[in-house]
Amino acid sequence: MSTYAKSNIIKHPFVLLLTTLFVFILTVSKPVTSQNCGCASDFCCSQYGYCGQTDDYCGDGCREGPCHSVSAGDGNSGGGGDAVSLEGTVTPEFFNSIISQARDDCAGKGFYSHNAFIAAANSYPSFGSSISKREIAAFFAHVTHETEFMCYIEEIDGPAKAEDYCDRENKDFPCAQGKGYYGRGPIQLSWNYNYGLCGRDLSENLLASPEKVAQDPALAFKTAFWFWTTNVRGKFNQGFGATIRAINGMECNGGNSATVNKRIGYFRDYCGKLGVEPGDNLSC
Repeated sequence: MSTYAKSNIIKHPFVLLLTTLFVFILTVSKPVTSQNCGCASDFCCSQYGYCGQTDDYCGDGCREGPCHSVSAGDGNSGGGGDAVSLEGTVTPEFFNSIISQARDDCAGKGFYSHNAFIAAANSYPSFGSSISKREIAAFFAHVTHETEFMCYIEEIDGPAKAEDYCDRENKDFPCAQGKGYYGRGPIQLSWNYNYGLCGRDLSENLLASPEKVAQDPALAFKTAFWFWTTNVRGKFNQGFGATIRAINGMECNGGNSATVNKRIGYFRDYCGKLGVEPGDNLSC
């Protein structure tokens, strides 16, 4: 530094103060904007990139997780709006307006019910906690598409496709002999590792008995709740399109635009029934 520069700073301490403050701002702001949460499924990633469960983390600016807006009372904010009562929102009328559209000969009409849904929600409370009307609409949009209005309990021709859903490279959850891990339940839980992880978290040995998902309606709904909270909820505040990618990314980027549009159509319909706007980023 030149003698002139040194002398100038000494004569003008305000310049030194501004320089110090500028360096401090750069130092502090960099790690804040470069945070990457990776929070557990029941934690929110705040606008500053930290994990937590209070309004400071889950409110305005929340990036992912069970986000809600502390300032929006109508359920139309980017994260899906304020939390609502799951039982008060998913009424028998709303539930039955979906399943009533299934064909009369559907096995699901004698299996899925509003009572089973509520029973499952009561025993899996993390699904309904901090949920918004928009997220409820998204969940049922995917359920509708995966099961054709809750018509199917199991994947069509599932037994014939059993070998297609066994990842033999997965040593943590090896396939049990004679068992098929094809789609079952409202979200069509698939693959041995998902049955294994879900069963572990629900205290059910689904790896040994995957057929239980198609035998117990409350358990079937709980597997859907598990998949949603584990794999989908963290993406929801990015828009409905991100949830499509989380459930079946092969449909995205032109993979199957017809099915993507069907999911979006169901989502728009249910948002309308629940009185919320669908928001942005609907397609994947």
